[in-house]
Amino acid sequence: MSTIYLNGKLMPIEEACIPVLDRGFIFGDGVYELIPVYSRKLFRLHHHLHRLQHSFDGIRLMNPYSNAQWQDLLEQVIANNKTEDQSLYLHVTRGVAKRDHAFPQNTPPTVFVMSNPLLAPPQELLLSGVAAICAIDNRWIRCDIKAISLLPNVLLRQLAVDANAIETILIRDGFLTEGAASNIFVIKDKVLLAPPKNHLMLAGITYDVVLELAAENNIAYEVREISEDELRHADEILLTSSTKEIMAVTRLDDEQVGDGKPGAIFKQLHQLYQHYKATIMRGNTA
Repeated sequence: MSTIYLNGKLMPIEEACIPVLDRGFIFGDGVYELIPVYSRKLFRLHHHLHRLQHSFDGIRLMNPYSNAQWQDLLEQVIANNKTEDQSLYLHVTRGVAKRDHAFPQNTPPTVFVMSNPLLAPPQELLLSGVAAICAIDNRWIRCDIKAISLLPNVLLRQLAVDANAIETILIRDGFLTEGAASNIFVIKDKVLLAPPKNHLMLAGITYDVVLELAAENNIAYEVREISEDELRHADEILLTSSTKEIMAVTRLDDEQVGDGKPGAIFKQLHQLYQHYKATIMRGNTA
């Protein structure tokens, strides 16, 4: 039985209830954040809270807590759950009000935090790589907001499930944006290519870590628009997220990527990422 936080109280998840007129339920009017926890230490908390604030600003919802208050309540949730590695899900809506599209006045937000065990990607997938498919990116144009109204992402991600693939890689106007639930990198001629941060993608925290590791370890990289043709003729393709960390895509739409095996840059970045995680666990960085 997991312990969650809901509107100022810790409780078993089975006891948690939210009114049916909550605007998150009625409109999908809210934002969320997902934070990995390694050895009970929050991973890059400042970066996650900065992105959360960006989402609050994007939907014109006041942040209910200071960064210090967020850290305190998150650490309470961590302490009240058993696993050492956890995935914390933060969910904030505009609160409970009569059904009206206009913002309600003086309505307290609903704040919900839950913990799930954080499992490392299976070793066999790290060794073999994973399959992905491509689809047209038909979502709204504020993908930089981590909004709880995720139906387009759900439908796109299900396309991958139906195709026995891990992820759906999205193309808008002939250019790569991201995955349905991940960021995507392309490697060509030993250069790591990353799509630029803008309103058409949600810049992941792991996306930032990968670019930092590349810069620190003399891995050539460019941040620029990546065409669909470059994606389809890549030497390597990587997907990154807080839960999947870094994985190699070795098949795209049933076509082999590169030589069909995880490549050298994936292996280097994966090793560097694991070392970086270890420094987090030792408490040497945040």
